[in-house]
Amino acid sequence: MHKGMRVMRKRNIEILRPGMHEYPASLSEINNSPKQLYYVGDISILKKRCAAVVGSRNTNQYGRTTAVAISGKLAEKDVAVISGMARGIDTCAHRGALDAGGSTVAVLGCGVDICYPEENSALKKELEERGLLLSEYPPGTMPMPYHFPQRNRIISGLSEVTVVVQARNSSGALITAELAAEQGREVCAVPGNIDSQYNLGNNKLIKDGARPITCPADVLEAMRLDVLDDETVRRLLSATEQLIFSMLSEGGEMTVDELCRRLEKPPSYVNSIVTVMELKGAVYTALGKIFIAKA
Repeated sequence: MHKGMRVMRKRNIEILRPGMHEYPASLSEINNSPKQLYYVGDISILKKRCAAVVGSRNTNQYGRTTAVAISGKLAEKDVAVISGMARGIDTCAHRGALDAGGSTVAVLGCGVDICYPEENSALKKELEERGLLLSEYPPGTMPMPYHFPQRNRIISGLSEVTVVVQARNSSGALITAELAAEQGREVCAVPGNIDSQYNLGNNKLIKDGARPITCPADVLEAMRLDVLDDETVRRLLSATEQLIFSMLSEGGEMTVDELCRRLEKPPSYVNSIVTVMELKGAVYTALGKIFIAKA
């Protein structure tokens, strides 16, 4: 047996190529899509909806806490968190997803048998057991500076949205954001103090048109995961409640008077139904209007 094959078998390393059932369709759509991927872990994670959560290696407590919160929120909605296992924001992104019982994928700039940075050896082991390690570089490939910008196209290519939590002007996370935009994916950024070097990059992204993320639920809104899914609507709401929910979905916020006209029912009737829907968490009321509730 070839030495490389023995190493792969010993370390449970598999190969994924275009045309194979597990190869993500989202990667086939990007320029310079990887011709093969080496992986360790649960490849079925790539069938989930995915979001990238990335940022600088050098960060502060605000960035680390925010990365954990956003990734945890995504995990609650069964969204796989994609990142690069670098120190800083990437590590917090993986940690937030795992701690919430969710799925996460690390796309590496080295072979999947190499731990970089070395301080993440415990995280790497946990990703092998509960997540997925992915790389286009063969086993034994050491991390090189030019590998990381190259691998970033895979992080963004796997993801519906790319969230930059905290980035300096020179951060590789900005390359990921640029690649995501080129790939036609939405770019989101967390605003930060304008006088902090940690936030220069993500604040500039917002200035250039990225979606600002002011709370973890904003990422769910970007992915249209902030409202009840069809199955939950059918299970949770009565026929009349479903009708009102549909009207709000199509027309946006509405007043009770507008619903009364549409339903041809008196305010007392509509108010009683809306009250029940609010208790069920399907809608909320504010400023005299009715809105679909956010997650």
